[in-house]
Amino acid sequence: MQNDTQPLNNTLVSKSLSAADYVPTLDAMLARTLERIDLKKRQGLHTPDELWIVDHNDVYTLGQAGKEEHILQRTDTPIIKTDRGGQVTWHGHGQLVIYWLFDLDSLKWSVRNLVSHAEQAIEDVINDCLRSSPSSSDNISAHARRDAPGVYLYADTGATDDSTSTDDNSLDNKIMLGKMASLGFKIKHGFSYHGIAINLNCDLSSFNAINPCGYAGMQMLRLSDFVAMQTDSEQTEPEAQTEQQMSDSFSYETVTQKLIDNIAKRHAGLIELRAIAPK
Repeated sequence: MQNDTQPLNNTLVSKSLSAADYVPTLDAMLARTLERIDLKKRQGLHTPDELWIVDHNDVYTLGQAGKEEHILQRTDTPIIKTDRGGQVTWHGHGQLVIYWLFDLDSLKWSVRNLVSHAEQAIEDVINDCLRSSPSSSDNISAHARRDAPGVYLYADTGATDDSTSTDDNSLDNKIMLGKMASLGFKIKHGFSYHGIAINLNCDLSSFNAINPCGYAGMQMLRLSDFVAMQTDSEQTEPEAQTEQQMSDSFSYETVTQKLIDNIAKRHAGLIELRAIAPK
């Protein structure tokens, strides 16, 4: 497991971990959170918040109230009970995981603010990728839902009804295609940890062994099925691509950077919350 720490601003740093096993990552994240709590309570020290950008080795994680019945098939992939909210999910290569180690009290964020900022940051980045890609459909967009945390893709049916809402955040006249991003946090003494997971170019078959996030039959989606994304070989051998192909496609790294930038602006108060998602 390699890690690289970089300052994003005076109050936020990012830490990247590749090929990370889940248990040691969780242990380190909890230890850092407890250390920050102690420093604030005992010495009045305010430490920078942290974003952990993690490429996990394959693992299923079961949330604090997770039910074993949502694990449909036992495989060679380890199943780890963890302390975040939510049910069961999968993490692995090709999925972007970002853990938010934030002091919510210092930010003056409620837990609802944290969840909404996380969902809206994902919405912003996915929708930007969809709009910017010539291979994507104009009628597909990403939205959060009040009744089921996460971010989902919807297709616009094109139907018009004067009685329905014209709010951009409304899901009227849209059909849900499936779920692209999940989230689950843990709050301890006003500090958050755990975070979000977005399927970029991962193998979705691992989700077949579970009811993702506790929803039977939930269709999981990945960004690479909706926009052009570079393969690992194309990223390591850019000369194999034409200039046009490179400009029309996204890499795992470019999407990651878009999301880090968006979260950092929200953390700095430069992006305000939109109205919360409809039920």
